[in-house]
Amino acid sequence: MKVGITYDLREEYLAEGYGEEETAEFDRPDTIDGIENALRELGFETDCIGHIRNLVKRLAKGERWDLVFNIAEGMYGFGREAQVPALLDVYRIPYTFSGPMVLSLTLHKALTKRVVRDFGIPTPDFLQVRRPKDIAKVELPYPLFAKPVAEGTGKGISPDSRIAEPTQLDAVCRRLLAEFDQPVLVETFMPGREFTVGIVGTGPRARTLAVMEVEYTAAALGQVYGYVNKEECESRIEYRLADDATARQAAEIALAAWRILGCRDGGRVDLRCAADGVPNFLEVNPLAGLNPVHSDLPIMCTLAGIGFRELLGMIVESTRLRVGWAEDV
Repeated sequence: MKVGITYDLREEYLAEGYGEEETAEFDRPDTIDGIENALRELGFETDCIGHIRNLVKRLAKGERWDLVFNIAEGMYGFGREAQVPALLDVYRIPYTFSGPMVLSLTLHKALTKRVVRDFGIPTPDFLQVRRPKDIAKVELPYPLFAKPVAEGTGKGISPDSRIAEPTQLDAVCRRLLAEFDQPVLVETFMPGREFTVGIVGTGPRARTLAVMEVEYTAAALGQVYGYVNKEECESRIEYRLADDATARQAAEIALAAWRILGCRDGGRVDLRCAADGVPNFLEVNPLAGLNPVHSDLPIMCTLAGIGFRELLGMIVESTRLRVGWAEDV
């Protein structure tokens, strides 16, 4: 089986003049190498396609693949993660992970929270600040938390994201509006334990792999899982598996949200506990990072005794089951 791999390579965008944080969601060469090597070890013939512009050119030339392993994040717009899947749908080429509708929804954190809240999933109270005059309308109780509504990898999140009073809220929201040119999500700050839950599978076949607790070292830049702490997680973050009653509740909530949103094949759900100890849904990552040693999903799998090749095998097998290439035994 010939498997194409679509991705955005960070160094290509840096060479074009884009900034470090601007390209934070894009992949390093060792990520692509790790994925390609694991797929080859699983018995697949691989073809590194790259970003959507390369995909467009190669499709126009008549090239095709049996399956595309897609981790392309895209560059512009709320639908940027959906661009490669939508194009592959046009050509009826199967691909890993979620489709364009889900990826467009889940990139927008406020819309995602509305959906899961309507299904009874606990999530912090929130609103959107779309323009500076909306800041004065925020009536949620402090402390609050503010972040761009449609970014990943901790972009726009820093110690200042935890808001203690109105003057700080005004300054942070104005800065984020100007820097990211998108609404700011303002939500009630959750003061408790922080988890990320790894999931593989689709629909009723979806299952949790592990629950990983995120804890901050003395070197951490504030008690927030922001861009700097994620980029330098080896020194700033301590990860450990959790399997107590609260962690198991977090796993149940994460799996319910995953199924409600229609996410596919593999990814992560992030949660943080409220003052009463109940885990609250923060966001879902249906295109989770897959660096073998640096990304959260492979890290938790390693802690749980699941190798990188085994993880990718489970993801591809979920895709094969979805498209009818394999039997559910």
